[in-house]
Amino acid sequence: MLLPIYGMLRLAFDAGLKGAPVTFRVWPEIFSFEAFRTVWATPSQSLSFPGLLRNSLVVAGGAALASVVLGASMAYAFARFRFPGRRPGLFGLLLGVLLPQVAIMTPLYVLLTILGIRASLLGLMIVYTAFAMPFCIWNMRAAFQAVPNELEEAAFLEGATHWVAFWRITLRLALPSIAVAGLMAFLVGYTEFAIGWLFVERGENVTLAMAISGMMRNAVPWSELAALAILMSVPVVLIFLLLQRYLMRGLLMGRVDE
Repeated sequence: MLLPIYGMLRLAFDAGLKGAPVTFRVWPEIFSFEAFRTVWATPSQSLSFPGLLRNSLVVAGGAALASVVLGASMAYAFARFRFPGRRPGLFGLLLGVLLPQVAIMTPLYVLLTILGIRASLLGLMIVYTAFAMPFCIWNMRAAFQAVPNELEEAAFLEGATHWVAFWRITLRLALPSIAVAGLMAFLVGYTEFAIGWLFVERGENVTLAMAISGMMRNAVPWSELAALAILMSVPVVLIFLLLQRYLMRGLLMGRVDE
């Protein structure tokens, strides 16, 4: 796992590369930060790295937030209530996880075109939300089921409503799994590029993943590709570090803190 990361670091600092590497090297031939300066200023034809990062964070963060907020209510309903169509609904969500993304690409293209938001960041956010929500719902449903019913029943005896019990008890105890679902939804929107090229038409809406894909087609030096990949990885690492406490608490799922 560490060897590809080391190889990417070595490529990023090697100013001797003029294209793809043709020989294996342990150390850079010419150590330099030039690749980082280049991709920070002009990784794309129309945007700098901060602009690309802003688009990626808006799209991926919006998809993660929508997937968690909308998915949590649906996951709680599937975990706690019994209603007609519950099993077919769960099967339909599972089918959404198993289907390849290209299978729903055409319906989404037509729908967003009719709504007039296909070429916008909002349209791309909706697309990534559609991809991430089935996983989020199944993941959070399992987390809600792990919370004992007796805790909510005790809250009902004290006069709490379903909303209060959900907000103050169930949701709090399921936060580790919700953090995992949010992180996975964020990664869906942050790393996808193939379908993004189908929806995005203007250069100012390009994301980081799409910029890397475009650089590969333009045959730029691999040192610049590696440098941009490293810069792109930094926000994900920071987000993981911020959520690390909740991810570790996932090992204690179902425990009630005093």
